[in-house]
Amino acid sequence: TLRTVRFFLVQCLDPCATYTVVNDAWRSTENTDQTILHCDRNIVWSGWYRFYMGQTSARMPEKCVAERRCGTSAPLWITEPHPVQLNEIVTRNVCNAWSGSCCHFPSHTIQIKVCSGYYVYKLQKASDCDLAYCTGSAASGAGPPGSETAFSHLPSDC
Repeated sequence: TLRTVRFFLVQCLDPCATYTVVNDAWRSTENTDQTILHCDRNIVWSGWYRFYMGQTSARMPEKCVAERRCGTSAPLWITEPHPVQLNEIVTRNVCNAWSGSCCHFPSHTIQIKVCSGYYVYKLQKASDCDLAYCTGSAASGAGPPGSETAFSHLPSDC
């Protein structure tokens, strides 16, 4: 029926149901290894993304991250808090730490949505290299209360 089709279409378009997993240990705010410097400028970000650290949901930091962390020279972080209401989508400025400044290179915006126990992000290309998105560990509050760790992210009906 049309109602059933509409339900599945909405469910399949919901970023909480259709996202791409980003699970890079090097993105951790705890990572100070500078052997390989990562850059998100050349990544074609398309759609919504959910960060993981191993099997645990992770989230972007809301405070300035020191330069030379997260596997890059200038870590990317958001300047305002994550949204708190379920299904709320907000736009947040992204900044980066470099040369003694918490927002050295031109900033850009991303969108963030609260899902049931985790966040998804609509990421944008970084303005320069070596800039890369950072993720905080589970200990720093990876998601809203009730965070879960399942990797299933695409309904079988989509």
